[in-house]
Amino acid sequence: MLQWLTRLATGFVLLAALLSVAGYAYMRSLDLDSQPLADPGSTTVDLEFLRNGTTESRGKILMVVTSTERIGSSEKRAGFELTELSRAYYVFLANGYAVDIASPLGGRPPMRKDDELVAADHAFLNDPLAQHKLDNSLPVADIEPGRYAAVYFVGGKGTMFDFPDNPAIQRIVRDIYRSGGVVGAVCHGPAALLNVRLADGSPLLRGRRATGFTNAEELFLLKDARELFPYLLQDRMVQAGARFVEGPLYLDNTIVDGRLVTGQNPWSAWSVAEAMVTALGHVPVAREPTAEELAVQVLDAYHRHGASAARQLKARLPQADKRLLLMHAVVAGMQGRWGDAYRLQWLAH
Repeated sequence: MLQWLTRLATGFVLLAALLSVAGYAYMRSLDLDSQPLADPGSTTVDLEFLRNGTTESRGKILMVVTSTERIGSSEKRAGFELTELSRAYYVFLANGYAVDIASPLGGRPPMRKDDELVAADHAFLNDPLAQHKLDNSLPVADIEPGRYAAVYFVGGKGTMFDFPDNPAIQRIVRDIYRSGGVVGAVCHGPAALLNVRLADGSPLLRGRRATGFTNAEELFLLKDARELFPYLLQDRMVQAGARFVEGPLYLDNTIVDGRLVTGQNPWSAWSVAEAMVTALGHVPVAREPTAEELAVQVLDAYHRHGASAARQLKARLPQADKRLLLMHAVVAGMQGRWGDAYRLQWLAH
């Protein structure tokens, strides 16, 4: 028995070693180093689309972030998402709009940021003017809606708590929309729209095509989301009368219904901002897609047209972010979609 156990243990050690070698060889085959992360020292000078932006002054856009730092009574962090603020911020500037930043409480709001940021995100962190605006965000109660052509609600889980029942936020949305302005929101940002009623008393969302962070996305990340949050955003939007448009998990899905523009998740931030510029009557300034956006295009082709179409597109987009492709393969595996997991990981090669 002892000899058998010894041989078995030796076999496990050898198997583990072989798997380690295979795993190392697999990671080397991906050549992730060929796609370096953005330079943390990036500044606005590095944003070509901003340098090439319009010099025309087209008015002002209000960007609103949450002031809530924690998810309910838990220790889980909330706050606003940097990427959903920074990317839209520079799109608006490039297209001729001055920007103000507001929050329910004013002052420095709590921020969350990802590990893998693009140049625009780093530029925002290194931009003295942007940081000054963030440090001194305007209390929403002090906002005069008539000064703005549009309002954009940044996502972040904190919005689920301090956006829906805020009368100043409801007033801002109602007045800007009534005056012919554009209302935009991304990810959890549409929580700001849940209780907005127009001048005739009808809910803003009633009968409107719209989207936001889906139940599936929320519950995948937080299994106890129904206990942590007072509601799930998709459920509440449907209850408010929205014709909710759900796209694949963690891919860009931006829905335009007249002067209402909503995006499903953080990967929709660029397209929501540019769709808002379009809704304001302008052609957005040309912008080179990020590696992340190229990967989203490949993943969208996979979901819409299958693996073959995705492989063909990936061959034409060699800079597509391999890390994001791998992340979606992992998500598929965690959901038990083994065929998708296998095919998606090969897209990263």
